[in-house]
Amino acid sequence: MDEQLSQPAGYRKLLEDIKARIQTAQVRAGLAVNRELVLLYWSIGREILTRQDREGWGAKVIDSLARDLHLSFPEMKGLSPRNLKYMRAFAEAWPEEAIVQAALAQITWYHNLALLEKVAVKEERLWYAQQTIQHGWSRNVLVLQIESGLYRRQGQAISNFQSALPKPQSDLAQQILKDPYNFDFLTLDKDARERDIERGLLDHLRQFLLELGSGFAFVGSQVPLSIGKEDYRVDLLFYHLKLRAFIVAEVKSGPFRAEYAGKLNFYLSAVDDLFRHPSDQPSIGLILCRSKEGVVVEYALRDIGKPMGIAEFRLTESLPENLKSSLPSIEELESELDQRREDDATSHEPSSGT
Repeated sequence: MDEQLSQPAGYRKLLEDIKARIQTAQVRAGLAVNRELVLLYWSIGREILTRQDREGWGAKVIDSLARDLHLSFPEMKGLSPRNLKYMRAFAEAWPEEAIVQAALAQITWYHNLALLEKVAVKEERLWYAQQTIQHGWSRNVLVLQIESGLYRRQGQAISNFQSALPKPQSDLAQQILKDPYNFDFLTLDKDARERDIERGLLDHLRQFLLELGSGFAFVGSQVPLSIGKEDYRVDLLFYHLKLRAFIVAEVKSGPFRAEYAGKLNFYLSAVDDLFRHPSDQPSIGLILCRSKEGVVVEYALRDIGKPMGIAEFRLTESLPENLKSSLPSIEELESELDQRREDDATSHEPSSGT
C-alpha cells in the first residue's frame, strides 16, 4: 500500500500504456509467427509436389520425410506424415504464392485446413478466407459459416436497395442481408407464431447475432412507437455499425404478403423520425418470413422509396407428437443404463467352484 502511495503522478497511465504496447506487440508477433509458419508449410508442400511431379517420387517419400525431419527437429510439431500431406494439398490448391501471402498467410494453418477439407471451389475458399480476416472468425465460427452455406446466401435477399439508397451504401446494405437465414438453433413446431419465433431468437440472441452477421448491434424487441393516438411495436430493432443505420426487422411465421411491405414502410418512417440521429443513414427494413414468391416481393417493393429487403428463414422443427410418444424418456434411458451396468457386473463376477 505504501509503495502505491509513493508512485509518482502519471505512473498508472504510463503502466497501462506500456501494457497496451506489449499486448499489441504480442499480437503482431503472433501474427508474424503464424504468417511465417503458413508460408513455410506452403513451400514444403510445393517442394514435395514438384519433386513428385518432376521426378516421379511416390507417396512413401512423405513417410520418409516425416521420420527424418522429426529426427532433425524433435521439438517441432506439425511434421507428421498427415500434416505433410496437408502441406502438399495446400500447395496444390494454391499454386500462386501471391495469393498465399496476401490472404491465406493472414489466417491460421487450422483455418486453412478447414477450407481445404470443407470447400471444394477455389473462389469460394478465398472468399471465406477474406471474410475470416475481415471479421476475425475463429476456426469454429468459420466452420459454422461454411456448413451453413453462407457464401451462397450472402447478399441474396430481394430488396429495393439499388433504387432506395445511394452507392456504395446500397451495395453494402445488399451484402449484409442473406437469404435464407438459418435459425437452426431454434426447435419449434411448424405452426409456431411470430411471438414464439421472436422469443426463441431473443433466448438465443448470441447465435441470432452471429447468423445476422458482423456489425449488428441489438437495440430491443417489441420497441414501442407512439404515433398519434395509437401505439405500435417493432418486432426487432438493430443498429448496424458499418451502415450507420437502424435495421427494423419484422418476423412473419407464414409466407410473405404484399401488405407487409406497406406496414414496414410505415415503421421505417416512424423510426427515422423518433430514433434516427442527423448523422445516421436512412433506416433499413427487413422482413423475415417462412417463404416468399419472388414476383410478389418485386411488385410489393417496386414503388416504395424506403430501403427494405425480404428474406426467408429456416427452423429446425420439433418432433411430431406421435413420434415423441414412441421415444423413451430420459428416466427410461437411465433405468436401462443402470440395468445394463448391473448385468455387466454380474457377468464379470467369478463363478463359485462346485
